[in-house]
Amino acid sequence: MTPSIYSEWWANLALDVGVVMLALALDQLLPEPPARFHPVVWMGRMISGLERFAPQRPASALLYGFVGVVVTVGAWGAICWAAMLGLAALGPAAYLLGGAVLLRTSFTVRGLVAAGESTRRALEDDDLQTARTRLRSLVSRDRAAMSAPLVAASAIESVAENTTDSYIAPWLAFSILAVPLAVAYRAANTLDSMWGKRGRYEHLGKSAARLDDLVILIPARLSALLMLLSGALLRLPIRQGWQVMLRDRRSTESPNAGWTMSAMAGLLGRRLEKPGHYDLGAEFPRPEARDIARGNRVAHGTALLGVVLALGVLTLRHWVAA
Repeated sequence: MTPSIYSEWWANLALDVGVVMLALALDQLLPEPPARFHPVVWMGRMISGLERFAPQRPASALLYGFVGVVVTVGAWGAICWAAMLGLAALGPAAYLLGGAVLLRTSFTVRGLVAAGESTRRALEDDDLQTARTRLRSLVSRDRAAMSAPLVAASAIESVAENTTDSYIAPWLAFSILAVPLAVAYRAANTLDSMWGKRGRYEHLGKSAARLDDLVILIPARLSALLMLLSGALLRLPIRQGWQVMLRDRRSTESPNAGWTMSAMAGLLGRRLEKPGHYDLGAEFPRPEARDIARGNRVAHGTALLGVVLALGVLTLRHWVAA
């Protein structure tokens, strides 16, 4: 690598590292952007608009859902790619600030942990009804009859599962193909959250669900490994976490969610159960409010390690490109 190429490689890498670090700072210091300015909200409106024209017949709905996935993910990736080209043409400062703002909308660490914390505080105040209400920001399941241990388990499960969706996957997407891929990932994840359900969405959302399973196949497993390492740094039983993960990872309907949730169950030594669906770490006691805080610390550690991993992949990508 000649001095001029090395200098350009270093400058490009430093700029993308700056985008990541500034996006992290925005996540920690500022609230979510208002709905009218939030790309994920716009994605949701686009998906809802497409849904209004969806056919009812299974075969037609399946085809329409596939086209909807291609259009939505492709459109958001292309829009972001064009935006980043424009920002790059304006100069490094515009690229850095604009890229950080766009990347920030594709992930959240603070929002995920804060949702778990608000549920924990309500449980510690013995306000079960408020805890059930606050859990709404983490899970969509019926909460009306949940006991306090099931509320705690649901909060821990959701935080564990969403370490993949909320930050590890978008960071890895950025490290591979910059902001456009991170935003395209968020579009795919939003499609899955809106269409990837059974019932009325069984056929319309099949492509969205399969795409989401595919794109987080590797991130979910990496997130589980990072979670185990985070637990080890926090002096939690990593061997127990590893054993429970290997044993229970296939207990969930999702081929990916079980990895992080079962790893968390083993690290905390707590039973994480969704009645009628799965029972992870069934030999352990049911969780309490304080276990949510323990799970959040593991999730924070997973995020820190995830940043290191993403920066490593980013450096490798720039090195290969040079």
